[in-house]
Amino acid sequence: MTQAVPHFSKLVSTQSGSAIETVDLVRHFGPVTALDRITLTIRDGEFFSLLGPSGCGKTTLLRIIAGLDVADSGTLHICGTNADEIPAHKRPVNTVFQNYALFPHLTVLDNVSFGLRMKKVGAAEIKARVENAMNVVEVADLAQRKPHQISGGQKQRVALARAIVNEPKVLLLDEPLGALDLKLRKQLQVQLHQLQRRLGITFIYVTHDQEEALVMSDRIAVMNAGRIEQLDRAENIYESPRTRFVAEFLGSCNVISGVLKQKSTDSGMVETPLGQFVLHKAIGKDVGANLSLAVRPEKISLEKLPSGDKHTRRDNDCPARIEEKIYSGAETQFRLRIGEQTLMATQLNSKGNSDFSMGEAVLAHIPESAFIVLED
Repeated sequence: MTQAVPHFSKLVSTQSGSAIETVDLVRHFGPVTALDRITLTIRDGEFFSLLGPSGCGKTTLLRIIAGLDVADSGTLHICGTNADEIPAHKRPVNTVFQNYALFPHLTVLDNVSFGLRMKKVGAAEIKARVENAMNVVEVADLAQRKPHQISGGQKQRVALARAIVNEPKVLLLDEPLGALDLKLRKQLQVQLHQLQRRLGITFIYVTHDQEEALVMSDRIAVMNAGRIEQLDRAENIYESPRTRFVAEFLGSCNVISGVLKQKSTDSGMVETPLGQFVLHKAIGKDVGANLSLAVRPEKISLEKLPSGDKHTRRDNDCPARIEEKIYSGAETQFRLRIGEQTLMATQLNSKGNSDFSMGEAVLAHIPESAFIVLED
């Protein structure tokens, strides 16, 4: 996907603004609250992901934006217009589904052009727009094939072409890569991100795959039980999760309970079952308060345990024993036993982790800046 896309350049907004705005959206299904007062703004031209486990409300929100479902209360604006005034078939949005939803009896060309023909667009314009859309997603050579004659990745590209040919302001993607194998999924993640950048269309992407959201998104809304737990840029959510749910859902994370024993303006000392830890950050709680600390496994360093008095103890050193070692190519994951507690650490194999063996006593070190103080 490297060619230019001049036909779609007019989709790039010339003014800053919002593509989607919701205020206090609520949706119930019987006794179940699928959406609980959802308020958010999705900017024009951004790649925005709704991330969360099954049943958290992300697909319900997508369906309401598409006009396939209706909120019980709250407001939704699409490109500045109240969605109540826009019937589903006239909304400037298109949806790409996980199952592709291609017509099996039609060729790729006819699948892509179907929507334009239903809108009675002129033949010359249909030809130009369809050719351009198929070139953008690199399926032009498949034009005369039918869906059963192409691969899963090719079907996904055809579904994308069929969506963008309608020149939507907002493209909704409901776990579109979920049915693909891992290698192809990773390949299409990068290509989708590149495609969105070139088209300038607002992408709203629903996924439960944390890595997928991190790779592609400008911002992520992490959802849980119908609510948004945290909304921020991808790197901020990973590096500074606010709650235990976000910390544990977005990547691997150690969560350690403790009590704040000392504090100053920009540091503190916390007593935990793993020992005492010094934190280099402001802590907005009083001495004596219970804390939950999060530490990403890759922030923890491992060293050989020094013998005798050869080692001067540093803050945040933890003598540990390797209980499990999992090699995964570029990195190795270690489960460490520290007293009655366990800690996960991840080390790049370029650092010589083959030197560590199962059952070995090691020294785990957690830098003062690696701790995240959670709100709950």
